[in-house]
Amino acid sequence: MSNYAWDGLKVRLRPVLPSDWDKFHNNDLDSVNARLCDEIHFPRSEEGTRQWAERQALNTLNGDNVFLAIETFDGTLVGSICTNSCNSRNGTFKYGVSIFRDHWRNGYASDAIKVVLRYYLEELRYRKVNAHVYAFNDGSVALQERLGFIQEGMIRDMVFTKGQYYDEYIYGLTKNEFEKLFP
Repeated sequence: MSNYAWDGLKVRLRPVLPSDWDKFHNNDLDSVNARLCDEIHFPRSEEGTRQWAERQALNTLNGDNVFLAIETFDGTLVGSICTNSCNSRNGTFKYGVSIFRDHWRNGYASDAIKVVLRYYLEELRYRKVNAHVYAFNDGSVALQERLGFIQEGMIRDMVFTKGQYYDEYIYGLTKNEFEKLFP
């Protein structure tokens, strides 16, 4: 493993670059992936995505909330990961990850998640991470469980897509659990 804190075994986390815009734009056209990660948004122009990438590249701080690109060691952009709802007083945060469809099932998401968890739990003194997963997202449910997250709750009828409501699962992992699973 590299000595660089943002390297995993398969991927490196880095800021979004303005030149990444086209890959993110193409990903935005994938409605299946959009639905699994968040929701299907209104179409955005190429210029709009360029401007979004330029703003992301500025990487302005918002507490410990961050949006990072995920790339393989050969420089291939494969997705993104973000942290949100970072509360340093309580030591809790949430994360979300999105892998572009052409790169699903290669272990990139789990590797990126471990990099983020290691940094937040070992460097920033957070104690607990939560992940919110839509009930219809079988891949993400399986990912959380493979990583050792425990389903702690469910919010009923929280997400509306494809003409119906779905539940949202809340998964959690503590620092102690992480250290036992990934010494």
